[in-house]
Amino acid sequence: MKLRGKIALVTGGARDIGHAVSVKLALEGAKVALNYYASVEQAQATVNAIKEAGGEAIAIGGDMTKQNDVDRFVAETVAAFGDRIDILVNVTGGLVARKTLEEADLEFFEFVQKLNFTSTFMVTKAVVPFMGDRGSIVNFSSQAGRDGGGPGAWAYAASKGAVTTFTRGLAKELGPKNIRVNALCPGMIATTFHDVFTKDQVRTNVAAGTPLKREGQASEVADAVAYLASDESSFLTGVNLDVNGGLVFS
Repeated sequence: MKLRGKIALVTGGARDIGHAVSVKLALEGAKVALNYYASVEQAQATVNAIKEAGGEAIAIGGDMTKQNDVDRFVAETVAAFGDRIDILVNVTGGLVARKTLEEADLEFFEFVQKLNFTSTFMVTKAVVPFMGDRGSIVNFSSQAGRDGGGPGAWAYAASKGAVTTFTRGLAKELGPKNIRVNALCPGMIATTFHDVFTKDQVRTNVAAGTPLKREGQASEVADAVAYLASDESSFLTGVNLDVNGGLVFS
């Protein structure tokens, strides 16, 4: 249990990849505070899964694009588990919709940036004062942040590209405090995200063009998060790690 005694805060931690991350961190010994936005049922199911496995977890609802909700999430985590946070995983985000430049307006563009990038900034800024020595932040960028994304995903890709650069810059700033900052860049992972936004034939074609000949699983992404959160990756910071089965190389 490489995270025994650690306190972890996971935004968007109740479904799909977030669920897998929350459960994995708990199985590795961390006490987990997970945030959810809409589904109390999914959040409770995640907490139940952790407790049934012998772990500790709490679920806190809130919108990570709103400062009051971010502050409350951090405050309730500290109140429940103590006055420090060792691990932050910023999973919150989404594509929202596929839109061409002609179809998109400023409101749509700004919302996508706020959901994916601004939320990461806000939560990180709120958590860092509670991080002591050997803290670890794991952000979620995307393969789209590297290659521009698929049709109509340019706004999402731009927001994830910002997360990639934020990760690198913050790694330099927080390194002297012995806080590491890394990110994952998932490719085609079998989640609700692609159930909603990607056609079945496109998914089949992408899987066929991937060296490993399949989509990834949320649990495989969670395994990478646990590694980056642990001391096993103690000399890694500023890394944006591809998790895409070899589909795209950095």
